[in-house]
Amino acid sequence: MNMFNQFLWVIVPYMCLVVFIGGHIYRYRKDQFNWTAKSSEFIEKKQLKFGSILFHLGIIPVIMGHVAGLGIPKSWMEALGVSEHLYHIGAVYIGGVFGAATLVGMLILTSRRFTIKNVRRLSSASDLIVNTLLLFIVFMGMYSTVVTNAVQPEFDYRETISVWFRGLFMFRPDPSLMADVPFSFKLHILTGFAIFAFWPFSRLVHVWSVPLNYIGRSYILYRRNKSN
Repeated sequence: MNMFNQFLWVIVPYMCLVVFIGGHIYRYRKDQFNWTAKSSEFIEKKQLKFGSILFHLGIIPVIMGHVAGLGIPKSWMEALGVSEHLYHIGAVYIGGVFGAATLVGMLILTSRRFTIKNVRRLSSASDLIVNTLLLFIVFMGMYSTVVTNAVQPEFDYRETISVWFRGLFMFRPDPSLMADVPFSFKLHILTGFAIFAFWPFSRLVHVWSVPLNYIGRSYILYRRNKSN
């Protein structure tokens, strides 16, 4: 069991992070022309619009919540005046609202990709995997937040998962901290690392393609050809 925990909570995370970094470097150097997200907007717009808006409005606060919950020690929060009760309200209720928006958005986008024939034909295998995996990750996150926290209110991930997570970046991960973590949290974490490993080989790379050059770019002028 100790060797299994060592594999899951030390080896697997580091493997996924190495693939994440190395995969991005390789793809950027070898496959820049496909460093994009193929648009299917011309096939279907309505579901894409609502699903994308809900997903992106929800996922940004969710990511910020994960950064705060995993990256900032509990003692630091308390030193800033954020009590356990106040933190719980923010994590469960406010986080739950944005998590629900993210989940509904992913449900719409995933349903659209699988059920609309022409969108599915345009999709690659990696597109379908990404949608399914993201939907599952978001669902497990919501399940852990709403259900697991209600069933096991005594569990505090800031004293287990957060400490283990920060240990990864200090190269001192302690897999024993994950031994008694509820299964739903474990599944959420492992699938989260899986999406990081899959990221460089999917359309998710478009996240890094911020068009900053558009800010200072000259306007493009279109003129009618009078000869036609």
